[in-house]
Amino acid sequence: MDIRNKANRIRLFSLKTPQMRAFHMSWFAFHVCFFGWFGIAPLMAVVRDDLGLTKTQIGNTIIASVAITVIVRLAIGVLCDRIGPRKAYTWLLCLGSLPVMSIGFADSFESFFLARLAIGAIGASFVITQYHTSVMFGPNVVGTANATTAGWGNLGGGTTQILMPLVMAGLLMLGVEQTLGWRLAMVVPGIVLFLTGIAYYFFTQDAPDGNFSDLRERGELPKAEKEYSMRATFGAAARDIRVWALFLVYGACFGVELTINNVAAIYFFDHFDLDLATAGLIAGLFGLMNLFARTLGGVFSDLFARQSGLKGRVRWLFIALLCEGVALVGFAQMETLAVAIGIMLVFSLFVQMAEGATFGIVPFINRKALGAVAGIVGAGGNAGAVAAGFLFRSEELSYQEGLMYLGMGVIVISLFALLVRFSAATEAEEDRAYQAAVSEREQDSTQQPASA
Repeated sequence: MDIRNKANRIRLFSLKTPQMRAFHMSWFAFHVCFFGWFGIAPLMAVVRDDLGLTKTQIGNTIIASVAITVIVRLAIGVLCDRIGPRKAYTWLLCLGSLPVMSIGFADSFESFFLARLAIGAIGASFVITQYHTSVMFGPNVVGTANATTAGWGNLGGGTTQILMPLVMAGLLMLGVEQTLGWRLAMVVPGIVLFLTGIAYYFFTQDAPDGNFSDLRERGELPKAEKEYSMRATFGAAARDIRVWALFLVYGACFGVELTINNVAAIYFFDHFDLDLATAGLIAGLFGLMNLFARTLGGVFSDLFARQSGLKGRVRWLFIALLCEGVALVGFAQMETLAVAIGIMLVFSLFVQMAEGATFGIVPFINRKALGAVAGIVGAGGNAGAVAAGFLFRSEELSYQEGLMYLGMGVIVISLFALLVRFSAATEAEEDRAYQAAVSEREQDSTQQPASA
């Protein structure tokens, strides 16, 4: 897919261009999705008592919350190729708000399980976020753009852990019973999701030069048929071993982050004997690292590319993922609260940098099948979360042991990053595109210094 007029710089405080509107709307939409997706996680200690859930049942709901996203992410990527990210995001946000508001009607494990399963579809929002910034930004900044929008979106995993207990506490102060409080609290993110979906439709467009439907009418974008059909693009992506290597890699970083979002609050609550608000605050620190950590992953990916091209991006991904695994094993051994928090922050730093590094590579795998590649790799994150979820549903395996085994698995999977290779021709072509984008940016800075 050849998209013209991509931005060669990120003007963070501007909303004048379609590129920057897409940048800010996509990270905000993804951020809001976390409130719907994981809003119930920091309230699980209350839900557990209200519905009488066992550890195995809680584990099953955790798996449900991320399992359905695997399928939806696979579909949403090729859907973006067909109808564009603008319409795809609007539909996902508006429809996804319904089960978020409806989870409050759950009165048993079965109904709660089904609600979390339905809510999991919202997690596909990540693919649209990465797709939208990939078509809006040039090769010299696409790693940074992808990492920042995803990171600030993932930041929702941290703010959710902090704010949702406060929302519930506010309801309790108004005299609402605890059993009703968690149910009413989930209505708030549902309403915000719906309103954000409407805003996305009116304030963004698919590409720098217009929406996909308009570009196809003008002959500036191939129609979604033949080699550009949903079936053809998905097939091309699915036959590429590099895509599946990144599928595993992303499962070992974003999948781990999703797992920690689900278990961190209850882990600190039980293991260190903390109250719900304190446990949620500490768990929220893990997600709050997304404010800058994932962006750093993308920035380093772009910097490694400047020195070593696409090979540099791959090397950086391997380094970040290996360090993540080592840090997670260390975190699992901690018995002192203060030390555990410190190691958790180091672990969080590398988790999110590895995520940024992964999607610093994705836009270069197959330009004709960008949506399919992003969808499959993105699905890997949730597949990893599903696999990790089984470590935390067993009554015989403690959370601490589960975290240690998870860290060992990440170390092994880091080796799969080295399977991602590019032909000499592709390396040369992308290097020329990178240098052209840098030159264009420097020329713009010379001609319009005030806008830099």
